[in-house]
Amino acid sequence: MSAASSNDCPHLDSVGEITKEELIQKSHGQCQDCKVGGPNLWACLENGCSYVGCGESHADHSTVHSQEARHNLTVNLTTLRVWCYACSKEVFLERKLGPHVKMPSAGKLISPVQTPSPVRTLLVPPAGACDELDMETEEEDELRTRGLTGLKNIGNTCYMNAALQALSNCPPLTQFFLDCGGLVKTDKKPALSKSYQKLITDLWHKNRNSYVVPTNLFQGIKAVNPMFRGYSQQDSQEFLRCLMDQLHEELKEPIPEPEDPNQAVAMDDCPDEDNHSQSDDFQTCESCGSSDRADNEGPKVPEDINEAEMLISEQNQNNRDWQKEKNLINNLEIPSALFFTYKSKRQRKYHSIISEVFDGTIVSSVQCLTCDRVSVTLENFQDISLPIPGKEDLAKLHSSSHQTALVKAGSCGEAYAAQGWIAFVMEYIKRYYVDICLIWFWGPVVTLQDCLAAFFARDELKGDNMYSCEKCKKLRNGVKFCKVQGLPEILCIHLKRFRHELMFSTKISTHVSFPLEGLEMQPFLAKDCPAHTTSYDLLSVICHHGTASSGHYIAYCRNELNQLWYEFDDQSVTEVSESCVQNAEAYVLFYKKSNDETQKERRKVTSLLNMMEPSLLQFYISRQWLNKFKTFAEPGPISNHDFLCAHGGVPPSKASFIDDLVMMLPQNVWDHMYSRYGGGPAVNHLYVCHTCQNEIEKLEKRRKNELDMFVRLNKAFQEEESPVVIYCISMQWFREWEGFVKGKDIGADSGQISEETWNFLHSIYGGGPVVTVRPSVSHQEAETSQTEEKIEVETRSV
Repeated sequence: MSAASSNDCPHLDSVGEITKEELIQKSHGQCQDCKVGGPNLWACLENGCSYVGCGESHADHSTVHSQEARHNLTVNLTTLRVWCYACSKEVFLERKLGPHVKMPSAGKLISPVQTPSPVRTLLVPPAGACDELDMETEEEDELRTRGLTGLKNIGNTCYMNAALQALSNCPPLTQFFLDCGGLVKTDKKPALSKSYQKLITDLWHKNRNSYVVPTNLFQGIKAVNPMFRGYSQQDSQEFLRCLMDQLHEELKEPIPEPEDPNQAVAMDDCPDEDNHSQSDDFQTCESCGSSDRADNEGPKVPEDINEAEMLISEQNQNNRDWQKEKNLINNLEIPSALFFTYKSKRQRKYHSIISEVFDGTIVSSVQCLTCDRVSVTLENFQDISLPIPGKEDLAKLHSSSHQTALVKAGSCGEAYAAQGWIAFVMEYIKRYYVDICLIWFWGPVVTLQDCLAAFFARDELKGDNMYSCEKCKKLRNGVKFCKVQGLPEILCIHLKRFRHELMFSTKISTHVSFPLEGLEMQPFLAKDCPAHTTSYDLLSVICHHGTASSGHYIAYCRNELNQLWYEFDDQSVTEVSESCVQNAEAYVLFYKKSNDETQKERRKVTSLLNMMEPSLLQFYISRQWLNKFKTFAEPGPISNHDFLCAHGGVPPSKASFIDDLVMMLPQNVWDHMYSRYGGGPAVNHLYVCHTCQNEIEKLEKRRKNELDMFVRLNKAFQEEESPVVIYCISMQWFREWEGFVKGKDIGADSGQISEETWNFLHSIYGGGPVVTVRPSVSHQEAETSQTEEKIEVETRSV
């Protein structure tokens, strides 16, 4: 709603003088009629009226008051948004609430959240919003020197240096570590995310050195994965996977879920980043394991229909069936004996900057050629490992792609009726036989599109690779077909150049040509893929020179600030031409979505910031989402949940560094962003959540009580000379419980406890089965019964 349309309310003159502090104080009160507290309290703004009433979630006494007293204007005491009953619209006040309290006008009224008492208000110092959102405000000469820092080789670590430089030149990831330092907080060892943040800061510092030494990060990687210990040459792509997995593990946070389990609308409905299934563990597309699976029986189809085309037609229904099943599974309560906190029993989903930047989804369809049953599997991928096709493979690919094109166009008569059969034959010879002859006589000319086509090509499952059909209960011939369901912001492509056999390794040195701009993924998308941007531009490429047993890694990267290409060879950084990059022997490529509309939006926001008025109300917005706005082609809906709890306040654990998590924007900028991207919630008042604080105190009390009770029971057990029965308990479970009551992670198969201790723990957590051990009898009894000398183990179900 524009300012003009909101200011024409004729009832604004009836508003009395009131301050924002007075409204916040009223929000701690109750409805004057039914005595109910927040969250949905409204205050009358009529001059001289101090009425506070509840909203529509109860008896709606605020509306009753307005009708009876003929008072038209009311303000929500949580969101501070004003509604006029007479005009039936939202309005905002200019001067009545003071110089810093202008009501938000964008979109509909936000559902309020409770502000419990007492409230500790948080104040965030205003930041230079223009500087935060537009790097071009700095001196251009200063920017050109950034990001061109080399990395010292500390013992055959070129594989690591090349990978780090390639990641460093991925703007969404780098800007997160530069701008969102408050989120890079972890107690998990070896705190690799902190080491990586320090490295990125050094690489992109304006007063950079010619090179830095990545010792801390290297030590952290070696602590995580013993593969990288020592000084032997390692695989750069393996290093990337290990690093990104660990960064995700340290930075992951639960995805916010609605408090109402029956609520159907997700908090974030961006299809590409936030609304897909998220797993703690990453797997590449070449692995077939997946926990998300749905099956449905496909209809019988004529034999002359291409199987791949049939599978495409089945995907829409299969994906809907899979989604229904996934939603059902996610809403089930998963039985477990390890619920140490007051969180929901539904399996938690997590996200991190790694998953938001690199995660995509592939849908795989497998059809049994006997019963026509179709199984659909969705898999998350962090990178795609592509085969490099040889001569025979290229011939098949070119042939199958031609045939597929004919099928998609319709029957031969329909597709070529206008040009006649002679033209059809000539076109067929040109597109098929000429291509095949060129491949056989002059060698393969392999493109990245060929590699993608080979990966997504129909795979016949027969012979030793037959498909185990769950309907037929037998091994059957089948066909597998996969497409991309969700595109990542940055597409990481790994070319499978190395083949590792039992005794030796070989390398495929075939040159694969790849585009610097305009890599189009549209041909490989599922029909119901929600992606709007399907074109990618190259950011960086890791290259390997040499053989499988020995070689050297370098990286070519495009600097985001000056758009020039540079070669990163350990300590050396050299500017190179585009032709030099295109002739490189690519091993791992990083592509980023390209969207001109996003660039226009950023320029629009910059112009709004320059028109900023000091009297406008300030809104708090997530720095993490602002980073997405600056660097993502599709940033998705605004999400302020990384600094808000489920109750709408700031979690106590984040209160001390809240200024690292949020930024203040003037209302005109907030209104534009909210109308363009949606999301939210709108936040113009920060306070420490009292509900979360109470839950933390209850949890600490519970931990202390459980630990004290266990100590007393265990002491009594140790003092007992001859216990009749000893209960066994899983040491893995016990260590996790010990870590819970002590508030830290503590890392045997079973331990022994008394019956009283078992009953105490079982009464809290449940689980089982019960395993008991009867101790050996005395020596006198042993002489009478030799069989009773053995320990008797009894197991019974709970």
